[in-house]
Amino acid sequence: MSVEEHGLTLNLGESHEHNPEVIARPVTDEHRAELARVEQALNARWPETAIDPTLDRIEMLLDFLGNPERTFKSIHVAGTNGKTSTVRMIESLLGAFHRRTGRTTSPHLQSVTERIGIDGEPIHPEDFVRIYDEIAPFVELVDSKSEHPMSTFEVLVAMAYSAFADAPVDVAVVEVGMGGRWDATNVISSDVAVIMPVGMDHTDYLGETIEEIAGEKAGIIKSRWDTDDLLAPPDNVAVVAEQEPEALGVILERAVEVDASVARAGSEFGVVTSAIAVGGQMLTLRGLGGDYEEIFLPLAGEHQAKNAAMALAAVEALFGAGPGRSLDLETVRAGFARASSPGRLERVRNSPSTFVDAAHNPHGARALGAALERDYDFSRLIGVVAVLGDKDSANILRELEPHLSEVVITQNSSPRALDAYDLAETARDIFGEERVHVVDTLVGAYDLAVELAEDADIQSGSGIVITGSVVTAGDARAMFGKDPQ
Repeated sequence: MSVEEHGLTLNLGESHEHNPEVIARPVTDEHRAELARVEQALNARWPETAIDPTLDRIEMLLDFLGNPERTFKSIHVAGTNGKTSTVRMIESLLGAFHRRTGRTTSPHLQSVTERIGIDGEPIHPEDFVRIYDEIAPFVELVDSKSEHPMSTFEVLVAMAYSAFADAPVDVAVVEVGMGGRWDATNVISSDVAVIMPVGMDHTDYLGETIEEIAGEKAGIIKSRWDTDDLLAPPDNVAVVAEQEPEALGVILERAVEVDASVARAGSEFGVVTSAIAVGGQMLTLRGLGGDYEEIFLPLAGEHQAKNAAMALAAVEALFGAGPGRSLDLETVRAGFARASSPGRLERVRNSPSTFVDAAHNPHGARALGAALERDYDFSRLIGVVAVLGDKDSANILRELEPHLSEVVITQNSSPRALDAYDLAETARDIFGEERVHVVDTLVGAYDLAVELAEDADIQSGSGIVITGSVVTAGDARAMFGKDPQ
C-alpha cells in the first residue's frame, strides 16, 4: 500500500498473489455433443419463465451439495436494466485487482455456457457437462421431494455456485434472473447488494406498480446477522442506482429494515464527467473513496457511464474503501479499459456501421436511443427489430421511433418470438406505413436494412441497429460469426 497526499490509496493487488493463468482448451465435436445432451435435459425441465415463489428447492439442493454458495464472497446485482453490463464491469475491476472471479448472468446470448464465467471467460463445455452430471442425482432427489420439479434456472444457479466453489473463486458476481426476493440466486448472503434502476417489466410476476417491483428487487438486501456464513462480515452494503422516488422509498425501507449501509448514485457517488472518445468514452467518476479521473470505458452511452459508477462503488464497498481510502487509480483504469459487454450497443460491422443491442423493454430502448443520439451522428439509421411475445412491443417501438429513419420488422429464433407480421402492424401505427418493412428472417431483414442504408448518397452517414430482445442480439452475434462471451 502507499499513502498519497489526499489520503490512503488501496492497491489491493499487492497483497493477493493468486493470479491463475487462463489456458484455452479446444472445444471438440465430442464436447459439443455432450453439451447438447445436457442442454436437452435442462430444457426439458420446468421452464425459466415459470415462477414458483419459494427458495425451498434450491436451498435443499445446495444443502445436499455441501453449500458451495458459502465458500466465496459475492456481489449480487438486481434491477430492471443494466445488470449484465454492470456485472461485467465489476468482474473486470476485480480481475484487475487480482481476484479470481465467478460470474453468472442470464439469459445467455448464444451459448448456455455463457451463464457461468470463470476469470472473465465462459466455462468450458467439458466442465459445464461434468458439473451437471455431478449434481444431477441430487437434482433428481430434490425433484422427488418437491411439489414441482426444479426449474432450468434453479439447476443452472446450482451449477454456477458449484463451479465457483470448484474453481475456487475469490468473489462471485451474481446477476439476478428475475425480481430478487424469490430468485434462485438469492440463496447467497452477499457482501454487497446492487440495485440497478427499477422499471416496469415482468409485471405478470413481480407486480403491477413500481413499488411492488422495487420491493421484489430489494429482497436481495439481507441482514448479515441472520446468516451462518463464516465469510460474512457484520456489515452489509446496498449500492443503489438513481431511481424513481416511489422505487427509492421502498428500497431504502428495506435497507433500514435489515440494518444495511446505503450508497446512493447521485449522492455518495456518481458520474462527474463523461466525454465521447474514440471507441468509447472518457470518464471522471466520484467513488466512495474520492474522484477517479481519466477513466477510459470502451462502451458507448450515458447509461454505461452510470453503470460504471455503480460497478466502481460496488467494488469499493467490497474492499472497504470510503472517505480518505480510495482504490489504486491505475488499477481502476486498467479494469475499466478491458471491460466489455457483448450485445450491448456492440459494433459488429463497420460498413455500413452495424450495432447489436439487447434492449428488450421500453426503459432499455430509451437508453439505446439516447446513446445513439449522444455518441453517434448518423444522418440515416435503420432499425432491425424482433421482440418476444410477452414484452411491451408497442412501447419499445415508441421509444425507438424518434431515432430511426426506417424499421425492418422481423422475428428471432425463440419459440416465444412475436410473429413478424403482427409486430409490423403495431409498428405501422407508430412509424407510419412508409417507414415500416417486414421480413420474417433475421438474415433477410438485415440484407434489406443494408439496401436501405446504402440507398441514399449519404452511405457514410448511415447505420443499422439490430435490437428488441436478448435473443435477437444473440442471433445477430451468431450471424456475424461472433464467439460466445
